[in-house]
Amino acid sequence: MASTKQRNAARRNIKKAAAAARKKRTIAHLPKSVRTALGKQAAKVAKQKRKAA
Repeated sequence: MASTKQRNAARRNIKKAAAAARKKRTIAHLPKSVRTALGKQAAKVAKQKRKAA
């Protein structure tokens, strides 16, 4: 289990990466496997959020 500090850092990193990706459209240039993994991660988090609510 990640500590609160680690989770906060990860969230910050994701926000920064997302902002950069929107600016540069980096995701479009990533390998298919990485894009798939990102999508799966997003789906997992969305599912967790739905379960929590």
